[in-house]
Amino acid sequence: MYSNKDKKSLTELSKNLLKGGSSLFPEAPEKQAADLKKVLVFHEHQYYVLNNPLISDFEYDQLFKKLEAIENEHPELVSPDSPTQRVSNDLTESFNTVPHTVPMLSLNNSYNAEDLKDFDESIKKLCLLPEDMELEYVVEPKFDGGSIALIYENDQLVRGATRGNGTQGDEMTANARVIRSVPLKAAFSKHGIQKAEMRGEVVIRKDIFEKMNKERLKNGLEAFANPRNTASGGLRMKDPKEASQRGMVAFLYTIGYAADKDGNDMIPSFKTHEESMNVLGELGFKVPGESHKLCKNIEEAAAFCAEWEAKRESYEYEIDGMVVKVNDIALQEKAGFTSHHPRWAIAYKFKAKQATTKLINVEYQVGKVGAITPVAKLDPVALAGVTISSVSLHNEEFITERDLHLGDTVLVERAGDVIPYIVKGMKDLRDGSEAKIVFPTHCPSCETQLLKLEGEAAWRCPNYDCEAQVIQRLIHHVSKNAMDIDGFGKSIVERFYGLGWLRNVADIYRLDYSKMSELEGFGAKSATNLEAAIDKARKQPISRLLYSLSIHHLGKKVSKLLAAEVDHVLDLAAWKAEKYVDIKDVGPKVAENVIEFFGNEKNIELLKDLESLGVNLSQTEDDRPKALNVDGPFFGKTILFTGKLLLMGRKEAQEKAVAAGAKNLSSVSSNLNILVAGEKAGSKLKKAQALGTVDIYTEEEFLKILEE
Repeated sequence: MYSNKDKKSLTELSKNLLKGGSSLFPEAPEKQAADLKKVLVFHEHQYYVLNNPLISDFEYDQLFKKLEAIENEHPELVSPDSPTQRVSNDLTESFNTVPHTVPMLSLNNSYNAEDLKDFDESIKKLCLLPEDMELEYVVEPKFDGGSIALIYENDQLVRGATRGNGTQGDEMTANARVIRSVPLKAAFSKHGIQKAEMRGEVVIRKDIFEKMNKERLKNGLEAFANPRNTASGGLRMKDPKEASQRGMVAFLYTIGYAADKDGNDMIPSFKTHEESMNVLGELGFKVPGESHKLCKNIEEAAAFCAEWEAKRESYEYEIDGMVVKVNDIALQEKAGFTSHHPRWAIAYKFKAKQATTKLINVEYQVGKVGAITPVAKLDPVALAGVTISSVSLHNEEFITERDLHLGDTVLVERAGDVIPYIVKGMKDLRDGSEAKIVFPTHCPSCETQLLKLEGEAAWRCPNYDCEAQVIQRLIHHVSKNAMDIDGFGKSIVERFYGLGWLRNVADIYRLDYSKMSELEGFGAKSATNLEAAIDKARKQPISRLLYSLSIHHLGKKVSKLLAAEVDHVLDLAAWKAEKYVDIKDVGPKVAENVIEFFGNEKNIELLKDLESLGVNLSQTEDDRPKALNVDGPFFGKTILFTGKLLLMGRKEAQEKAVAAGAKNLSSVSSNLNILVAGEKAGSKLKKAQALGTVDIYTEEEFLKILEE
């Protein structure tokens, strides 16, 4: 972005400005402001993008204050891309949801060189290339932070958004502007681009994170858990001034969308991914440097991944793998996408990290349906960027199988860098002071004797009115996947329960908001926001209500299936077991539990109470199944996919079948009309052939029928 000549002249200009004036026309505020903007943008790039500051922090601050002073005296000189305009004074009370120009998809995962070899072979098959052809790949770090999408129009940063669900995210432009590695202005127009949307990852350097935590502890504040969560949380902070204190930087890893003034796609104007990344670097964006490589074939790519796995700890930022991308843009377009991921890229995930620590104690938690879950309390240990002090032991069998004792040294692993668990106890390190873990016989909350149902591993408290269960059911009811009552978190449920305001889920809909507004730390605005969220929840589709009732084994999927079959929730009270199991994917155990729930008069009264409080119990448009495509080539047919699909993912194939009028089945039976067989199709293919009534297609034949 800056030549050596530019660096020399801008450094010299900085010195002159620090001495008291601009290099030319010191009496002209326009010139001095322009010079100050120029050198501040240059030094921000040196510090935040290149990690190579050429002046001290104090000197930078002095230059910044000079520009502020001029702009205060001459407001007409303030421009949106001025370094002083990064931080706004406006607080964001809520984040608007905005659509991404093109979806931000996930990545398929690999864990070894063999997986990468399979990926290379699939690309060649998709693109109809010779098997012995060597393909170029770009390998980049898979940063462990918060994903963002940045939109520039006419060279100006106009919007920043979080990844969200991949289709839409939270708009956080004010916070994107405070990330000093993000240019407020970038010369896309030099490349004929009028609008561009880039994708990147916001991270915090490890040493800056440690410094932040030391400062927080010094000031009596709780330490942040890890750089990833701190960066993700920083993106959604209400006050941009606070967000600016988190030391966040953004690495850009792709141009998701680019168009000229007429809306024509500009992505094909780049021949390779490497070329597009070089352009971003030239425009002033922070892109992977030494941690990325252009590899001549998949073997070189695999070796580079292994190299970085070995030295991940020495890297300045947290990474949980490497991303391997086809370099040729034309081949990327030919390979295409599934609904989940691009077919031309894959994540090489690093092996889970392990550590040893002491098992100090075991506590027992009671779930919403009474399951007793033992939780190991550990001597805190750092693992994959997080400090682990509690790990679920799942059930009594888990403890017995691993012969775990209190005081054991245990091996802890963070599976997929997400969920920690105990791999084993180190029996050879026992010194005799360890004690056998004795599972309780009575509920730790209500003292009711525990029971274990046939075929289940968990011990349960059968007391439906057990306080711990009641609280967990309330927490589940308000949760995001259930009634989705924004702002009604676990701590608020527990607080309101302690005040006697909540005893069942119906109480949520008759809270006294005037009393609530008088609570310490709550206030009128919080009460009003919660009231609005609860009013919104009253209108939720009945699939969410069914899921929110904490009926054992009734998950989100089956809740939707049941909601599609009834006009009113209470219609289920008249259903027999046969009616449930006639629905695909509804088993006898779920049927038994739902029948038991609706056979209890207390539960019927609860639902009637909810309805009287305005909670929707009638089927909505969202609950109704989508109509089949009667004009589709597979209308009225049942279909099943088996074997390894190479041209699309299994979920994508099933979605295509439904769009063409078909109904997906999960097994081969006399009801099956069509079987699509991928590679290594096994017993299902043989069974379908034996029936003699099933039409069997290859993946290519299936797609050809759809195209025709």
